[in-house]
Order: sequence, then C-alpha cells, then structure tokens
Amino acid sequence: MKIVANIFLAFLLVPNMVMAETPFSIPVMKENPNEIITAIVEMEEKPNIENIKQQIRPFSTLTLGFLYEEIFYGYSISGKRKDVTSFLKDKKNVQQIHDVKTYSVMGEKSIDFIGGDLASGFLDENGNRLTGKGVKVGIIDTGMDYTHPDLSRNYRGGRDLVDGDLEPMETKSHEGMPTVHGTHVAGVIGANGKMRGVAPEAELYAYRALGAGGTGTTDQVLAAIEQAVKDKMDIINLSLGNKVNGPDLPISLALDKAVEKGVIAITSSGNSGPKRWTVGAPGTSEKSISVGASTPPMEIPYLSMGEKHIRLFPFIGGGEWDVKRKLQLVDGGLGSPEQLKNVNGKIALIQRGELTFGEKNRNAAKAGAVAVIIYNNTEGSFMGTMDEQSTIPSASISKKEGEWLIQQMSHRDLHASTVFQEEKDLLAPFSSRGPVTFNWLIKPDLSAPGVEINSTVPKGYRSLQGTSMAAPHVTGLAAILLQAHPTWTPDEVKSALMLTAKPLIDETGREYDPTEQGAGRISVKDAININTLVTPSSLSFGKLSKGSFGYNEVKVKVKNVSNQRKDYRFRVRKAEDREWLRWELPMSFTLLPNSEKEVVIRVIKTSEPKTKEALVTGRLQIIENSKSFDLPYLFVLKEPDYPRIMGFNAVPGDQKNTMRYEVYLPGGADEFGIALFEAETLQFLGFLAQSKKVQHGLLEEQVNLHPSLRGIQFYAVAYARFQNQEDDQQVLINWY
Repeated sequence: MKIVANIFLAFLLVPNMVMAETPFSIPVMKENPNEIITAIVEMEEKPNIENIKQQIRPFSTLTLGFLYEEIFYGYSISGKRKDVTSFLKDKKNVQQIHDVKTYSVMGEKSIDFIGGDLASGFLDENGNRLTGKGVKVGIIDTGMDYTHPDLSRNYRGGRDLVDGDLEPMETKSHEGMPTVHGTHVAGVIGANGKMRGVAPEAELYAYRALGAGGTGTTDQVLAAIEQAVKDKMDIINLSLGNKVNGPDLPISLALDKAVEKGVIAITSSGNSGPKRWTVGAPGTSEKSISVGASTPPMEIPYLSMGEKHIRLFPFIGGGEWDVKRKLQLVDGGLGSPEQLKNVNGKIALIQRGELTFGEKNRNAAKAGAVAVIIYNNTEGSFMGTMDEQSTIPSASISKKEGEWLIQQMSHRDLHASTVFQEEKDLLAPFSSRGPVTFNWLIKPDLSAPGVEINSTVPKGYRSLQGTSMAAPHVTGLAAILLQAHPTWTPDEVKSALMLTAKPLIDETGREYDPTEQGAGRISVKDAININTLVTPSSLSFGKLSKGSFGYNEVKVKVKNVSNQRKDYRFRVRKAEDREWLRWELPMSFTLLPNSEKEVVIRVIKTSEPKTKEALVTGRLQIIENSKSFDLPYLFVLKEPDYPRIMGFNAVPGDQKNTMRYEVYLPGGADEFGIALFEAETLQFLGFLAQSKKVQHGLLEEQVNLHPSLRGIQFYAVAYARFQNQEDDQQVLINWY
C-alpha cells in the first residue's frame, strides 16, 4: 500500500526584516556623534539636487549619495552622525528618514562561528585547500534555483522526482505555492559567489522530492534517495521530516541502507521541541547523522523591570524588537479589538489562543500599540511565526512569565524597558529532542547553527531558521572532511564530527542532555585535526533487565588515524553518585599509527535502583594521550513515558465504502482502536477498528465504512493503551 503521510520541511520562515519608521523620526541620533553613517531621506516631491548640494556645504563631512526618482522621491546622504542629524533637523517636505543598514550574507556569520572560514587554511593530500572540492553532495529537498549566481558554478545536475524530469527547479508561483527551501539549504552547503557556504567548491546535485508548498510523499523521498545512491553521491542532505519518532519507518530504513552503501546521510531532527520524544523520521535513522539547531552569536532582548528580566523570543516575521525606552505594559486579553482599547502608545501583553498571531498583532497595531508580547497558554516558551510581516515589534514569553506580569498589573501600573545581551551556543527552543523510541538511540547526534541563517533563495537571499538550516552546516563540514580524508567511511566521518563537538550549556549553567543536543555543536578546525576515531561515538545500551542485577554492553572500535603511536584509556567523565551502577571499562592500551582495536564497554546494575528515572544519560570519555573526547551514553531502567501513538492519518480507500489509515505505535499497545464521532454533536458512531496486543511499528490497513456515514463529517479518533497510559490522535473526515 502506498504510504500517504506527508513529509514536511524542517524550517521556519523569517521574512526580510523591514523596520517600521515613524515619520520625521531621526534614527541617526544615536551613540557616537562622530560615527560615519548614511541616511536615506524620502521626500514628498522630486528633490532639487542643486539646492541639496548648496545646503550641505556648511557641513564639511557631508556628501550626497544616490538620487531616487523612480521607486520614491529622495536621496541618500553620508557623514558624521552629528552633521547628518543637524542637517536633517526641521527639514521641510520630508516624509521619512531611514537609517541605512548594512545588508550582508548572514550565512557567513554562522559559518565563521563554527570555524568554516578556517577550513581553507588546511590542505588535502594533494596540496589543495579544503573547500569540498570533488565531493558530490545530493540535496533532497524542494529543488534548487540552479541559475542563482552563487550556485550555478557548483551545480552539476539532479532529478525532479515530482514532475519526473531532469530539471529540479524550485516550484514557481505559476506552478503552485512557490518554494525557496532547497536553494537556501544549497547555499549553506556550497554557495560560491557573493556568499560562500561551508564547502564552497563542493559539487551540488538537486533532487526535487517535495513540490508546491514544500510537501511531498514518502515514495517521492524514497525515489530521491534511490536515485542519489545510483548517482554515487558521497553525501546526501535531507532537511525534511515528519513527527513520527520511530527507527523503522521506510525513509529511516532507506537511509540506513544508503549509509551501508557508503553514502553519508545527514538529516534535520525536526522543529517540534523542546519536549522529549519529538525528534521525527528520518532524523531517527540509526546510521544517519541527525542534527539539532543551536544559536550563533545573537543580540537577545530582555524585558527589564528593575531587577526582574524576562527573555523575549522575537516572532519570525515580527517587527525587529527595538523598544528601548521605558513603556507601560497593559493587559490586552486575547487580542480582540474590544480588548485592546487601552494600548495606544503602550506594550500590549496578549495571551496565546483563539486568534492567530498575525490577527492579534494587527489588532494591536491598529489600536496604536508600540509593541506586542504574546504569552503562552501552555507550559514553556515558544517561537512563533506571523502570517505576514509585522509593522510593530512582536515577541513571545512563557505562560509563567506572562501570568506573573498580569498579576503585577492587577495592583500597579507596570513599566518596562529593554536590555540586550549577546547569547551564543544555546539550543534553539524549537529544536526537536530525542531519544528514539523502541531502540532508545541518542538523537540528535549533533547540533549546528539554525537560528536566523541567511542564505541563497531564488533571485536573492533570505533568513530562515530551523533544523533544516542546521543540517547543511554539518553537510558542508562532512564534505570538507571527505576531501581531506577520501577513504573515510560514513561512520568515521560521523565519529570525527561527534568527537570534536562542543557540549552546549544553557542559560542556567546546566549542560544540555545528550538527548537534547547530541554530542554538541560542530567545530570545523577540531574535526579536521582529529587523530582518533571511535565508532559508534554515542553509546545506546538499550533496556537493562528487571530485577536487582542486569547488564548490557556495547562493542566500540577505536582507530588511530595519525602517523604517531597513541595511548588510550577510558573513564567516566563525572563522578557517579548512583550506588547501584557500575561501569566495566576497557583496560588501557596503545595503538600504532593507522591501527585499530575493538573493545567492550559494559554497564552493570548491581542492585535495584531507588531512582524514579527511566532514562539514564551521561558521558564517558576516551583519553588519547592527554586529549579527551566525550562519548554520550543512554540506557533504560524501565518503560519510559513516551507517546503511545503517532502519525495517525486517514483518507478514502481504493474501493467503494472503504477508508485507508496508517498509524505508528512506537512501543506497541495492549489495546488499539479507532472510534468514530459525529463532528458537530460528538455522538459516538461506532468503532472502525479494535485490536488487542498489537506489536510496535507502522500499521497500514484498509477498512470498510458503513454506507450510512456517507455525507457526514466525522472525527476518526485513534487510541492506544499500554498498561496505565492511553494516548490518542484524531483526524476530521468529510466522506462525500
């Protein structure tokens, strides 16, 4: 049966940011008065160039720049900040004054942050600089604008699996909802023009598996993987996925096979964080490299009320948060017009729910609000997306912080300003977390910058964010490593990336769990210079047997890839305070140049644990002479609390009066069923399926529908019960 589940892109759109300027404001009146700046002056009528030249003569530092007559009337002017400010003060016929911003390709910032700018300083065995030259990278995505000047010289071909031809161009507007995603991913990997990707001389191949709107079906993605393997790609990048956390879905299994054939497969982990068990297929593939999203250096706004500071998460597509003066916060309810009558000149605090983010924002802007803060209606923080570019600054905060602000407003006028703090190497809140159900693998494997990443799109550049943007950073680095070490296997490249990753620390000083960040954030220089490889580089010991004693073991291969003798030993990175746990680590040993050794690591439960934790994670270390490398580990003490049902979907069947459904049961179920309810009244209409003792995995069935249901809108509710836990998912069906 053909699988009907859609595959989605793992990214969040960030439109080009356009500041909403207030007429006659002079944004150049800031900071250093002697700083050289440029301002654009928009006028009501065509400017008289000779008059302007005459007017700037008393200001020795001022020079006239561009004259604008077609797109608007105006001109640009440059000079010291104090002279520009004095010149523009009280000018007549001026509509707007725009502070000129420098637009550069921000992909360079994230690439330099991981050390990508250093890669070309190293040489391969033939004396060539490390740029990914000669490495074939297949990008399985929405296609690529291979005419883009930054991509055209590296584009080598591909296949369109949607239209069935050899032209894998992005979807254009006349073909449906246009796409940009694959072009953006390609730029991060291997742009070579105004922007330079991580591997600017890699050979880029595009496999268009996702069509209009950026969605496609499993069979299209499988066909793309198949074709990429036939075309002998060295690396494939899949910045796509679904929300099903299981290791045995078709795409995940296909990637495992591709890796066995020598192809390095790199996937995004998904954007469903920050809860556990949210990493989705194919980021659950055992042999691929699954990538989560971290933050490059960023200026983060905090709402400041004396000693109280609240972190703001600016909306994607929201106006840039530039609120610096102290303003009053007022309760805007849910953001309806009647609840926003007292927000003029203030910051509106609005609860999430009922209305879209865009509707809340537009209502607040129309009511005169200076800015909008939307607080969550469930636990935790979130990063939201506006449905169109906002005209006022917009940000989100957590439910707890929002309710605290509402409580403060109930007995006093509350005013706040904004302070900014540079942050870097934090895990993005949206980045999906692991581990993987059933086989308990640590996923993601790595993290890489995935927030506000600027890259190529058709006819230009744009910032996007998501794990889709993190994965191509790793793909580019893998291309660099393959150029430097063309005989390395996919497992060895994966090892080099993981062993040299930097563990990330959150704002409180807590190290993120391996199931959140994997080994850590990638580092180009360290990966290139590594002398030791360990496979596997994360240790999943599975579930320990019940009772007071049990053990599991993992076989690990250690390889010395240097030309010098190396001494090795293992240790637990941090002192264990678990009296019931014992590690049996390999004895110290020595490896000659280019030699390897297989060792066994054993985790032993010596007594019945008193802990309530089901998952135990941490890091072991392998010491190479005086250098140490982390090996994240995970084992399971008892059945974890993970969702019992995922990925439920139902559509009309292939025969009359039938329905096809698919559903994933990550751990099986004592009882599984599908109940039908009339949509308007929720009247129970009967069971569509009922089973006992169902094995784990993907269920696909075609079942009969009673003819009396035709013409009725109803909910199909799939449920799975295991011991004392029951979860359900529903879909709305119109059967005509």
